[in-house]
Amino acid sequence: MGSAQLIGLMAFTLSLGIVGLIIVNERFRPFLALFIVLINSVLSSFPALMSFTSGPQSGVLNLPHLAGDIGIRIDSLSAWFILIINFTSIMGVLNGTGYLKSYRHLKVNQELHWVFYVLFHVSMLWVCMFEHGIAFLVAWELMSLSSMMLVIFESHNKSILKAGINYMIQMHLSVVLLTLGFVFLYVNTGTFNFSGLALLPLGPHWIWIFILLFAGFAIKAGFIPFHTWLPHAHPAAPSHISGVMSGVIVKLGIYGIFRIIMYLRTDWLIFGEVILALSVVTAIYGIANAALRTDFKQMLAYCTIENIGIIGIGLGIGLIGIGNNNQMMVMLGFCGALLHTLNHSLFKSLLFFGAGSIYQQTHTRNIERLGGLIKKMPITAGLFLIGALAIGGIPPFNGFVSEFIIYTGLFKGLIGFQGVSQAILLILSITGLVIVGGMSLATFTRTFGVIFLGTPREELPHEPHETSHIMLLPQFLIVAAMLSVAFIPQFYFSYAGKVVSSSFATAFSGIPVSFTPVTDTVTNIGRMALIFIMLIIVMYGIRRLLVRKRASVTYETWGCGYVAPVKKAQYTGKSFNRSFGLLFNFIVKERKTIEKIPKTQIYPSRVNFSTSYIDILDHYIVSPLAKRLTFALNYFQFIQNGRIQSYVLYGLFFIILVFLGTAFSFIY
Repeated sequence: MGSAQLIGLMAFTLSLGIVGLIIVNERFRPFLALFIVLINSVLSSFPALMSFTSGPQSGVLNLPHLAGDIGIRIDSLSAWFILIINFTSIMGVLNGTGYLKSYRHLKVNQELHWVFYVLFHVSMLWVCMFEHGIAFLVAWELMSLSSMMLVIFESHNKSILKAGINYMIQMHLSVVLLTLGFVFLYVNTGTFNFSGLALLPLGPHWIWIFILLFAGFAIKAGFIPFHTWLPHAHPAAPSHISGVMSGVIVKLGIYGIFRIIMYLRTDWLIFGEVILALSVVTAIYGIANAALRTDFKQMLAYCTIENIGIIGIGLGIGLIGIGNNNQMMVMLGFCGALLHTLNHSLFKSLLFFGAGSIYQQTHTRNIERLGGLIKKMPITAGLFLIGALAIGGIPPFNGFVSEFIIYTGLFKGLIGFQGVSQAILLILSITGLVIVGGMSLATFTRTFGVIFLGTPREELPHEPHETSHIMLLPQFLIVAAMLSVAFIPQFYFSYAGKVVSSSFATAFSGIPVSFTPVTDTVTNIGRMALIFIMLIIVMYGIRRLLVRKRASVTYETWGCGYVAPVKKAQYTGKSFNRSFGLLFNFIVKERKTIEKIPKTQIYPSRVNFSTSYIDILDHYIVSPLAKRLTFALNYFQFIQNGRIQSYVLYGLFFIILVFLGTAFSFIY
């Protein structure tokens, strides 16, 4: 099957699926959505796998009355992201099937939700397949619109609607920047294809095209200062959508950046150093904000920003390696970025699905109101703990593998660096990555401890219990995938290496360097991880064998000899990270609200005090700019006045302008 026929078959399946989702009974819609996602996953995964074994799969989709010949190309880079998209999207449908059952009594349109979900899935696949810039932008816009509709699932809630609009505005800003980049590319090369970047003359204009495209993709990825949509959109969206968005949609920004830097022909060092510095700051900024959030979904959103920074560090290492002619650095940097893209899609979707289970049972996202859930939801607690260890880069889980490779790339860069400034940047990057790792451990120690350990901090509306099997199934499948990366990392590293060697072939055109030592090290990491897990299983089995005939008795949690514990005396998330908040107050500013005591009231009976942390970039830069822009645009409200006569005049005025421009040769 050719690539053009593949696009047509996917569009046909999507169309039939949408009709089916509209007419089928509500009870069967999730299963039909799963069936549609599975079909399109199989259709797209086959050529993706073929691209690893038989080379790129390409074709031309002919649309003579629209955009002409549209190039379709599935190379190894596309394949890597397509396979991630398919796995995460399937897991999202499974988790959402159980998660949305609690919304049946609310006035929400689940029919449209699943329609936009299948459209969202297909549009993400098309983003990775289209080489033609215009078709790519159409798929990109479909992806943004469908994901926005998924975010505002509870559109009757004003705060959720506001988050969706904020997301859509920033995604349109991304489209504007990408459109400008492709237009300038066409002006300079005569083609809209990504491959046209390699044809750009090395003049004063080419760098601005790369900057425009990078900024457009950076908004989707979540690099600072383009990150402000993430902390609003993820808490607003249903948790299975948050898992897919964090696991996949931000990675398409990384895909776009990978795609454009493939065609860089000069200034690798400058671009690499800028991306490396920006990524380190992004990672620190993201985890510093995550560490102090009490909304656990917002905390996970900021952790996404942190991990995008880690992926960006890998990209920066790879580009610096090309500039230094250091093949080992190129391979480690880009492979580390690709592997961390895969790993983050796994453990972040696992954590968001777990967060959805917690929210479904407790109806709150505030960790300060929770506690002791490990006794009510032991399976969810165990799965969440695995995700927390993985995202913290703790062996023997998959997060350690990709972070170890990125660390190794940074240290390899110190061997063949060019100039003192580059050495200082690499040392600071290593230090920053260490700080990020420590802060991540502190963040998830606080989150897991406050939510699952101790005793409940307040009475909830109803008694929490373990979630349904359909919600737990995808979490177990994700853990299995995570363990496969941890146990056989050399398998994934070899395929990531194929992506790097084919995408950056010029970097490996000189004397080949043996990567066997790195492969052997990665293999040993997998073996040690497997041995460690097997030891835990054996010890647990021996324990079960020894105590199987003993009666099980449940006692209260030991309170260090304090026999009259008070629920409010437990550590809160705020008290756990208070010192950290004071230390990083220049990044995450604390805002306090104190109810003043009147002078006439000598013995006040009750005083209210609240504290929260704000995102300084969002609060002091993005929000003021948005308010000023809104203020300026309000002066043009008279244009949209609701009178048809005025709209007709606007059309006539535009036609006259076009006629005059053509007559006087202003428009050709």
